[in-house]
Amino acid sequence: MRVFATLVRRELGGFFFSLTGYVIIAGVLLLLGVSFVALLESCNGGTVAGPLTEMFYSTMYFWLILLVATPVMTMRLFALEKFSGTFETLMTTPVRDLEVVLAKFLGALMFYVVTWLPLLACLHVVRRYTGPPAGFDWWPVGSTFLGILLLGCLYVAMGCFASALTRSQIIAAMVSLALGLSLFVLSFLRFSLNASAGWAAQALTYLSIIDHMEDFTRGVVDTRHVTFYLTFTVLFLFLTLKAVESRRWK
Repeated sequence: MRVFATLVRRELGGFFFSLTGYVIIAGVLLLLGVSFVALLESCNGGTVAGPLTEMFYSTMYFWLILLVATPVMTMRLFALEKFSGTFETLMTTPVRDLEVVLAKFLGALMFYVVTWLPLLACLHVVRRYTGPPAGFDWWPVGSTFLGILLLGCLYVAMGCFASALTRSQIIAAMVSLALGLSLFVLSFLRFSLNASAGWAAQALTYLSIIDHMEDFTRGVVDTRHVTFYLTFTVLFLFLTLKAVESRRWK
């Protein structure tokens, strides 16, 4: 356990002791600020029909942060180790492959959570300087952050898998972006199918990350959504483990 904790600190420290980590935080802060300025301007003088978290989720900035920032966070996890030649040194230490994969995943996930913390400050400012908080409630805020965490688990796991496939950080980021964008686009394909599509429409509906996240922003925590995110997270972590173990076959 001590070795695993050391690996997690090593991965998390890699973000804060490099310029990349602060660039990512600055980019996310910029997008969060712009999104809330646009959101408040659209609500100025009007009534709020639903939770503020649902309105934020429906903006393009939410998905832009997820689709672009996550590949940049994860591209260095394995690719940089392979490029710099430290990967083999790491794998020859008395640690298991699974511990390395989970440590890198957890370190990236913790940094992902840190980048989203300013969202709480934005919500607090809205609550502090607006009138009766009709569109604000702490339960939807908590469920929204749970959804953001679960969605981050999936996208960080995909980024880990992409980074384990190559020595190039750019290629890792592109593969991760392609995987995340493909899953995002699948959410819209169901609208092109009619009601008679049957199982195909049901499958695309189940794979729609937009629908899964929408319930969280409304304050609804459904175990089906939790199961969906955790299942695919475990799947990509398993694929990452196999990609790491493949070095023994070469």
